[in-house]
Amino acid sequence: MCGIAGVMTVDGAAPAPGILDLLERALRHRGPDGAGRYSTDGVGLVHTRLAIIDLAGGAQPLFSPSRRALVANGEIYNYIELEAGELSGVPFATSSDSEVILHLYEKYGIDCLHRLRGMFAFGLHDPQEKTLLVARDPFGIKPLYYVETPSCFAFASEAQALVAAGLAEARQERRPAGELLQLQFTTGPDTIFAGVHRVLPGEALLIKGGRIIRRTRIAALPEGAPQPMAEVEAKARLDDVLMDSVRVHQRSDVPYGLFLSSGIDSTSILACMTRLNDKSVQAYTASFPGTGVADEFPEANRIAGLFGARHIKVEVRPKEFFDLLPEIVAAVDDPTADYAIVPTYILAREAVKDLKVILCGEGGDELFAGYSRYRRQIRPWWLGGRVRRRRGPFSAAGILYEEPADWRDGIVAAEQASATQGRSRLQIAQAADCVDYLPHNLLTKLDRCLMAHGVEGRTPFLDPRIAEFGFRLPQKLQLKGPWGKYLLRRWLADQAPQVRTFARKKGFTVPVGDWIRGEGARLGPLVAADPAVAAICDPAKVKAVFASDEKRQLEAAWRLLFYALWHRRHIRGLRPDGDVFHCLAG
Repeated sequence: MCGIAGVMTVDGAAPAPGILDLLERALRHRGPDGAGRYSTDGVGLVHTRLAIIDLAGGAQPLFSPSRRALVANGEIYNYIELEAGELSGVPFATSSDSEVILHLYEKYGIDCLHRLRGMFAFGLHDPQEKTLLVARDPFGIKPLYYVETPSCFAFASEAQALVAAGLAEARQERRPAGELLQLQFTTGPDTIFAGVHRVLPGEALLIKGGRIIRRTRIAALPEGAPQPMAEVEAKARLDDVLMDSVRVHQRSDVPYGLFLSSGIDSTSILACMTRLNDKSVQAYTASFPGTGVADEFPEANRIAGLFGARHIKVEVRPKEFFDLLPEIVAAVDDPTADYAIVPTYILAREAVKDLKVILCGEGGDELFAGYSRYRRQIRPWWLGGRVRRRRGPFSAAGILYEEPADWRDGIVAAEQASATQGRSRLQIAQAADCVDYLPHNLLTKLDRCLMAHGVEGRTPFLDPRIAEFGFRLPQKLQLKGPWGKYLLRRWLADQAPQVRTFARKKGFTVPVGDWIRGEGARLGPLVAADPAVAAICDPAKVKAVFASDEKRQLEAAWRLLFYALWHRRHIRGLRPDGDVFHCLAG
C-alpha cells in the first residue's frame, strides 16, 4: 500500500526534478516507510512506501531483467499462486507481491491485468516500447488520477498531488460541484478539479510520447442473468468463496485487524477470520455516547464476545467532530461528503497504534443486495417503485441561487451502462452502484481516511470469486420478504446461531445532525459567510437550515459545512489549522 505518481513528457526531455519532489512530498502520508524514484527517457516515477509484504526487500520502483520499471499501490493477493504456477521458474528479485505484475507483463503484455486478483493501481514504464502503462483494479479499490497538459501526461494516487506539483489548477468544475451537494460524491471520469480525470475502475491507459494511445477496461461484474441455484448449494459455495477471499486478504507481514459494526458484512468477515486465525482477532468499533442515534457498540461488543475477539471501543464525541473535521476534510481531496468519514478517520487514528492493515465490510451491500432501496427500485411504479436518488437535499429547497439541473446525469449514465442484456432489474441497480457510488464514495472514503494515517484497508467482499458468485445469485436468495442479503444472513446463522442475523438492518448512522443542531446558532452565520458558500447560496436560507430540526435540512447543513471546509483547503489552499469554528472564522 503506497503512494505512486509519474510523468511522461511529450518532447522526451527529463521531467523536472522539482516536479517529482513535489509529487513525492504530497504523497508522503500514504507511504511513511520510505520513498523511491526512477527517471529515464522522458519518464519519471515516484513511490512512497507503506511496507506490508517483504518489509526488507520490497522497496520500489521494482525492475524486471529487461529493465522495465514499476511503481504500484495495493496488494496482489494471488501472488503466491502466480509464482508457483504460470510464473514458475521465473527468477524473482524480491518477495514483494507487486513484482508479479512485472513478470506477467513481460509474458502477456497488457493482458496481464486479467490474471491479477487484488486491489491495485500502478504505473509501468517499458523502455523498449517507449510506453507507460497505468492501470487500476476492476472495483476501483485503489485510486488513480491523471492529467494531460501541453507538455506531459502525469498520474498520481491522489488528485491533490497533481495540483500540488503544479500539473493542474486548484480550480473546480461546476457540474461536479452540483453533484457533490446533491449526491455527496461525484460521478464518472471527470473529477471536481478542472482537467484532472480518474482512471476508471478496471481501466488501463497506454501512453506514448506523453499522450494516451489506447484504453482498455476490465469489468468487475460478470455478464448474464441470475443462475438458478438451491439454497443448500448456494450456502456451500458462499462458504467456499468467502473463506478463500478472507484467507488471501489476510496475507501480510504486519499485524492486521477488523473494523466491526453490528452489521452482517463485518460480522461475516469476523466469523471467517476467527476460523482462520489461532489468535483472537483485534476489532475496532466506533461509539457515539450521549446522542440520539442507535449506538452500534453494545451489539458489536456482544458479537465480538461470541467470536472471542479483542474488542476496542473508539468513542466519537462532539469535541472530536468539531476539532478534527477540518483535517478530515483536508484528507478527502476527491470529495465525498459521506458523514462516515468522521468515524472512519478516527478509527484509523486509533488502529495505527497497533496495526497497519484493517479488513472492512465494504461491498457486501452491493454484491448481496443489502440496501433497502433495491427493493424500491425493482418494483414497478404502480407498486411503489421509485427512481433512485430522484431528489437531493437541495431539490426545490431554494437554498441555492441556481439549483443544478444536471446533477443526476452521471447516475443515469451509470444505470444505462449497467443495463446490459440479460440482467435483472436488481442486477442493474447493483451494477450501477458499483460504477460510481462504491468507488467514488465508499472506497474513496476508506482509502483517504485510512491512508491519512498510513493504514491499509482491505475489502474481502470485493473479490473476483465473490463477485462471480454473488452477482449471479437468483433474486430469491438476495431479497426475501423484508430481508436483503438473505443468503449471507442464512450462512452467518449457521456459523453463529447467537448472532441476530435477521434483525432489521439499521444502517450505519453518525449523529452529525445532532452535533450540527447543537451548534447551529454559531455554525450557520459562519458557513453562510464563507466565500464558497456565499457565491452559490442565499445566506438567510443557509442560516435557516442550521437552525432547523428537520432531517433533510440538517443533511443540507452538513453538506454545506463539508463544502465550505473542502473549498477552503483544496481550492483556496488554506491549511486546516484549528477547529471548525476557528477555520471558518479565519
